[in-house]
Amino acid sequence: MGLDFVTVLFDSPFAVMNTIGLIAFALVGSAKAIREEFDLFGITVVGLAMAFAGGATRDLLVNRVPLVLQSPVEVSLGLLGVGLAVALSVVLRSPENHPITLVADAIGLAAFTTAGAIVATEATVSVFGVVVIGTINAVGGGAFADILLDRSPFILFDDFYASCAVLGGSAYWIMGSVGATGSTAAGVCAAVTVVARLVAVTYSWNLPTVQTLGVLSERMDDQ
Repeated sequence: MGLDFVTVLFDSPFAVMNTIGLIAFALVGSAKAIREEFDLFGITVVGLAMAFAGGATRDLLVNRVPLVLQSPVEVSLGLLGVGLAVALSVVLRSPENHPITLVADAIGLAAFTTAGAIVATEATVSVFGVVVIGTINAVGGGAFADILLDRSPFILFDDFYASCAVLGGSAYWIMGSVGATGSTAAGVCAAVTVVARLVAVTYSWNLPTVQTLGVLSERMDDQ
């Protein structure tokens, strides 16, 4: 068990990114459930769903058994994130909106984008596949958590979020195509994703809707 735990944490760039992502996203998902006043079981379910749904989908896409079903260490890391969210809720008034949670979300997004891109590259999929699998790994858990919380996945209509994963996945492929090592590509992917997300949060970036484009067109016509 001890060897398995060390392997999950330090064996490879994928292991490190996967570990960070599991803890961060379990914390974020649990914080969302706490805001909705779920009980402890519901908090745990939502937290683990956000931590594992994206990675499980990633693994199915590359035709392998999801890691969460292979090792108890994965679940332990998710439960650690749930525990951290509960602890934060005791000392913070609104943990889901606290900078700690927002930064954890950005870090989890970056870590899972990178983990997905690594797995996709090892599966020798196309560049499109690398970006898609990296993005699914990053945002799939959050989308599933939103469904459990009885609301539309926010990545479909609000915020500059999934786009950050697309940028990170693209950066990973570009670094690999110019001959960078796996560790370097992973570091660049994570950095691009987390910086893009934190800048988007800071400046309230959003992708335009059709309605927004219509308003802009009308304003240009008036001028």
